Amino acid sequence: MSVLVYIEQRDGVVKKASLEALSEGKRLAEKLGGAVHAVICGASVDGHVDTLKQHGAEKIFVQNADDLEHYNAEGHLAVVAEAAQQADAKVVMVSATALGRDLGPRVAAKMQVMILPDVTEINPNGEEITVRRPVYAGKVHYLTKSKVMPVVITTRPNMFDVAEAAGAGERVELSASYEIKSKVVKVEKSGGETLDVAEADRIVAGGRGLGEPENFKVVEELAATLGAAVGASRAVVDNGWRPHSEQVGQTGKTVAPSLYIAIGISGAVQHLAGMRTAKTIVAINKDPDAPIFKTADYGLVGDAMQVVPALNDALK
Repeated sequence: MSVLVYIEQRDGVVKKASLEALSEGKRLAEKLGGAVHAVICGASVDGHVDTLKQHGAEKIFVQNADDLEHYNAEGHLAVVAEAAQQADAKVVMVSATALGRDLGPRVAAKMQVMILPDVTEINPNGEEITVRRPVYAGKVHYLTKSKVMPVVITTRPNMFDVAEAAGAGERVELSASYEIKSKVVKVEKSGGETLDVAEADRIVAGGRGLGEPENFKVVEELAATLGAAVGASRAVVDNGWRPHSEQVGQTGKTVAPSLYIAIGISGAVQHLAGMRTAKTIVAINKDPDAPIFKTADYGLVGDAMQVVPALNDALK
């Protein structure tokens, strides 16, 4: 009973979220008594075959095409559907990134099967699969059971471990046909070479408690010292202090770093929904009654403009 995992890559790098899905796909396949396969497409993806083999893929379905360098729904859907057919996949997994949330439902519609979206836990039992999914900003989790296969599952990033486990890595060339109706002609990056909060192991995030955008420099300096990504609350992004790419929370990105330092962030439930799964949470806020302290492992009550520079100096 095979499991097929779509592998997302960008700028020549496989997304960590896809490796998480592949590792979880291997664990699922083993419990179902089958094998896990991967499908990847793009302008030049040959260099990723060894990586996918090292993470357990038994077969790697590959389609090299210049017009698939950037994501487009028609082309990537056709490739995944062709791979699913050749692999006789009973489960198709896609990471629930911005791209995956577009592609996953399309794959389910194409295959005319059920989709289980944005899951954080997968438990098979015979030919039944039960998944866990958070709702209401993570305050409630519900379980959904699928008694039929095939099924499409999208996995929430940063919720599954990446594990190395050698697979056969048999390469299978695809030649799926498709019609491109729209294409990306140019990509302009706004974040430069900064770390992506969605994949960072350490994050220093700032909130409205910093007072003004110029004070965000203490967050940037501490992040530089720790080799961390810079994050922001929704209030900060809405005020135009920081780009949306840095927003952590229900309407931003879900993160699960080893260390999350929240500076001047009160701890609204929408923000907690995006970072409560961090392994260690440190809160710095001058309000001793801020809700963030109920979630934090360590809390420091004080003025961020005094505390953070002192902390940064000590770390240096």
